[in-house]
Amino acid sequence: MQQTVRGIDHIGITVPDIEEATQFLTQGLGAELIYQSVSPEDKDLDNDAQQKTLGLVPGTVVKAVRMLKLAHGPGIELFEMQGPSQREAQRANDFGLQHFAVYSDDIERALQRFRAAGGEVFTAPQPLSFATEKGDGNLFCYGRTPWGSIVEFISRPSPMPYERETPLRRWKP
Repeated sequence: MQQTVRGIDHIGITVPDIEEATQFLTQGLGAELIYQSVSPEDKDLDNDAQQKTLGLVPGTVVKAVRMLKLAHGPGIELFEMQGPSQREAQRANDFGLQHFAVYSDDIERALQRFRAAGGEVFTAPQPLSFATEKGDGNLFCYGRTPWGSIVEFISRPSPMPYERETPLRRWKP
């Protein structure tokens, strides 16, 4: 049987200050900033669409998004958001993560399996929306596990525009 998920693509972490988090990850773990998908200066981000896509509390504003890499393994996507009813980060003994992403060559089949196991899918797969990530057939979709963790399904068979700007690459399972 062919695998529908090849591995973890990246982890997503919501942080209170993206500059401080980037500095910590680069200094503390040797991470490198690959690209910034959303900067605090961006005024054209559709926050209503982001709320639906990510399952956010209404009124949440995505302030900044960055993709970092370690030497090997999944990427680290940092989010800085502001919104109502934000809570402190979960502890190790609490259930869940902000999200983790799994890479799939057949995203539809992977979503069918996820639903069959009891997962909730937020939207149909859609083209990667950040300008740095667009490409023919590059798709993503978010869902929720039965206990509340968020999982992103991603497929990116085509080169991404950021690849023309830097020799650094996102890890691909």
